[in-house]
Amino acid sequence: MAPHVPLLDLRHYQMIATLAKTQRVTDAAEQLGITPSALSHRIREAERRLGVPLFSRSHKRLRMTAAAEYLAQVAERVIADLVRAEQDAERMGRGVRHVVRLAVEAYSSYHWLPRFLRHLKAQSPDVGIQVVAAAARSPIESLADHTVDLVIVSGEADHGRLEAVHLFDDDLVFIMPPDHRLAGKNHIEGGDIVGEDFITYTRIPEPDREYAKLFRPNGTYPNWTETVELPEAIVEMVAAGLGTSVLAGWAVKGAIEGGRIVGLGVGPEGVSVPWYAVIRPDKAPEDEITRSVAQALSTWCRETDGFRT
Repeated sequence: MAPHVPLLDLRHYQMIATLAKTQRVTDAAEQLGITPSALSHRIREAERRLGVPLFSRSHKRLRMTAAAEYLAQVAERVIADLVRAEQDAERMGRGVRHVVRLAVEAYSSYHWLPRFLRHLKAQSPDVGIQVVAAAARSPIESLADHTVDLVIVSGEADHGRLEAVHLFDDDLVFIMPPDHRLAGKNHIEGGDIVGEDFITYTRIPEPDREYAKLFRPNGTYPNWTETVELPEAIVEMVAAGLGTSVLAGWAVKGAIEGGRIVGLGVGPEGVSVPWYAVIRPDKAPEDEITRSVAQALSTWCRETDGFRT
């Protein structure tokens, strides 16, 4: 049986992905560097090749059909994969033979990365690291579907058949603006946070975090005001006096040392959370390289206090 040949080419997928974002022919044409009439012709050509409608017009905007929405999702992944493949090829041309794609759960704090890269390069000069920021929201799922090769995650969650390498333990920190009424305390207890405006990046209670260790045991809860998925944005909001939060100590250390926010321990004994490098347990040669990077990261964290310096 002859293999199926795609009816659309890369130009069509770029067009669909761009139209999904702009919803206007003129704006999409400008981004693609073609005229609106040429883009309209390309839309008709794609619809003719597929034999299905992709767009309809509504008040000068394009409304996507279900088929177009599906193709837009696929196009975004395909184009991202092609860009990564080109970057990998470029690195290989410069002597990097293996690229390990990495993501960090929730956080976009990469102050530690240059120091680790120097450590890794001294050991394995032919291995490079590519950060896949888009995988931060669902790192385990991204690992399972091969979007990334290694994820750095926290907590004692059961990762099934995935392989976890311990990196370090880190204390949660209750953060607030410098002029906050609680800034002079040694640590935060349950009663302190009653009525406090609280910003979080997830409202899903986790068994080893502030909700289970501080809020629930005391029956005392803050005033949940915002859910902001990017912790670095939470830091900016807290520094501006818009609320308080609890985040990983290693990720907010720079802002605390810079005097922009104040950080206190959570509870009299603190709440420590383990962090792991998680990889797939496969035995292919490229997976052994990923495993060696995870082990190198673990050793580096143990010897240098890596993420927290």
